[in-house]
Amino acid sequence: MASSGPATPVCLVVPCYNEAARLNLAAFRRFIESGAGLRFLFVDDGSLDSTFALLEQLCLGYEAHAAILRLNRNCGKAEAVRLGILHALGHYSPDTIGFWDADLATPLDTAICFHRVLAAHPAIEMVFGSRVKLLGRRVERRAVRHYLGRVFATFVSVMLRLPIYDTQCGAKLFRVTPALRGVFSQPFLSKWVFDVEILARYLNLHNDDPRLLEPLIYEYPLDAWVDVAGSKVHPGDFFTAFIDIARIKLRYLS
Repeated sequence: MASSGPATPVCLVVPCYNEAARLNLAAFRRFIESGAGLRFLFVDDGSLDSTFALLEQLCLGYEAHAAILRLNRNCGKAEAVRLGILHALGHYSPDTIGFWDADLATPLDTAICFHRVLAAHPAIEMVFGSRVKLLGRRVERRAVRHYLGRVFATFVSVMLRLPIYDTQCGAKLFRVTPALRGVFSQPFLSKWVFDVEILARYLNLHNDDPRLLEPLIYEYPLDAWVDVAGSKVHPGDFFTAFIDIARIKLRYLS
């Protein structure tokens, strides 16, 4: 259930799998009604609960700003995001496109901040949310996830030879370029750490030279990020992620 529409400057793909208990319909509606001008494409990744019915309620009356792409089976977050990106590129012709976690751990108005960075800096091609706990900012993560995340991020930074602080925050915005279309053209190896694979693919396009890729990335320190209960990522998944990282390194990096 997704229809074509006029070109839009910003499109956010929101992957959803069994999110009925966590979807904040009111927050999405308030943001749409604020006139921010973003278009949402919700990807129902074969949900078994009432997620699709709730998304239909959310989109009703807001068809110019929100649509649903329904997948017949659960494909995993990586493929849901990828198919959503490709669908949005083909139907809405956005200037910038990204993906956002359905639980709104990152508030939606942050997407406007990301877009302003891209608008102000034409050389930058991607803006990533970065969960840096600083005084005056509300970044709330469970301790075990924070420390496992720091180990993972350090490992990835060394592997990619990029000084990136946070690869796994589910809030990212990209400038639409031929490179972006190429990066999302093929399925990812990993269902969860595809964010790292995105960077590895961009590195390939820049001759595996991180010095060429680094100026294209802007990490945005989030003003707020709150760990929402019910996440499908568990501490044990971090260890599985290291296996995926090894596969990514073998496939893409010399």
